Amino acid sequence: MATVTTAQIDGARSGPQTIEGFVGTALDGAKISPLHIKIISLIAAGYFFDVIDYIVQGSLFPDMKASGFADAPGFALIVSATTLGMFIGTTLQGEFSDRFGRRFVYQFNLLLFGTFTVLGALAPSLPLLVACRFIAGLGLGAEQPLCFAYAGEYSPKAIRGRILAIIHFVGGACVWPISTLFVLAFRDQIGWRGVWLCFGIGALIVWVLRFALPESPRYLSTHGRGKEALDVLARLGIAGPKEPLTTDAASDTKSDPFAVVFSKYPGRVIAGMICFSAFFGVAIGLGSWLPGIMTDKGFTITKSLQYTLVMNLAVPCASICMMYTLDKFGRKITSICAFIGAGIMAIVFANAGSDLELLIAGFVMIFFIQVAGNAMHIFASEVFPTNARASGFGWAAGIGRLATAGIVPGILLIRTAFGLTAVFAALATVLVIAAVAVTQLGPEARQKSLDEIAPPTG
Repeated sequence: MATVTTAQIDGARSGPQTIEGFVGTALDGAKISPLHIKIISLIAAGYFFDVIDYIVQGSLFPDMKASGFADAPGFALIVSATTLGMFIGTTLQGEFSDRFGRRFVYQFNLLLFGTFTVLGALAPSLPLLVACRFIAGLGLGAEQPLCFAYAGEYSPKAIRGRILAIIHFVGGACVWPISTLFVLAFRDQIGWRGVWLCFGIGALIVWVLRFALPESPRYLSTHGRGKEALDVLARLGIAGPKEPLTTDAASDTKSDPFAVVFSKYPGRVIAGMICFSAFFGVAIGLGSWLPGIMTDKGFTITKSLQYTLVMNLAVPCASICMMYTLDKFGRKITSICAFIGAGIMAIVFANAGSDLELLIAGFVMIFFIQVAGNAMHIFASEVFPTNARASGFGWAAGIGRLATAGIVPGILLIRTAFGLTAVFAALATVLVIAAVAVTQLGPEARQKSLDEIAPPTG
């Protein structure tokens, strides 16, 4: 069993160590165990179905339109209802999981999402589908922010960026080409309803498997459940303390997570709101409308999906890049440079003069967008204290979701009124604003303890 050295236990503190201090230091210096791998795998699996759901919507629209089920305004309503549900789910999960625990909320959200994705696939009318997508969005919105907060709390500090990038590679990156390939391969056989049905059932299977997940030891140690926290550490192969541990106000916090976020970290949460609005707006907006844009340029539905598939191969490439850059150079510089690069490539994409130029520009643009947004995503999961981590992240991401509910139909309005070039000029402006906002998100988190970035409070 792995041991924790005296230096690790004592850290930078003097005198007896608190329970939350011991747990945090032990997790920061832990070796990867089989339980770590199991936790990371199940988190990535749930994240996979979360991401595949909202990125596949754009690929389903041409068939919805061809079948007469939904026109462009109706499709925009479907996407907006989903993102509105995601906003509510994202913000509420933070308050609930910081008060009642990560594990319970993590399970409930996937059950909600999976059930109503299945029901939505069976909906006989557009209003019923919109209602199901809204409720599914409640669960969908809770999955993503809690995924990174939960995984980050288990990760050793020296490789936390790499672990979170691996989760994104499996659950948030490979899913892009897989989703497009899945639609290409099966849409003629099972239709858009069958695609959603498969994803909903997959989410419910992961929901069953995730009953084996333990609660976060960091959460337990800051909410008066120190013995349970030490038990989880033992399952991770980490030896218990050699001396009695003390408690303080942060060992059983009664603080309101909302109050902690907005009284002590207002600058960080506002910067996060700006960043998430830019990232979600551009990523989901492009994911929703790119196949339609390609179709309007004269491509067949199949060819537009094939081109979208090639462009989406940039997403796993972005995750592989982050596995190196996040722990080597840091979250801030990676995100800032990529946001600026994405803005430049948006203009290049809009002015591409040939199919090959369009394909290359689209690939590079999506690569930069994904590096920028997901490096920022990981960064935002690290800059709030344990007793308010999910709330801070949730409010930042939730406002980003809400902004997307307006950005997706906004892209259609700008495109109709001013043309495609104006759409990408607007997106480029938003991306540059996000690059500035990243500088205000918090101190660089590279290879730092979570408690060093934002210590838990009483």
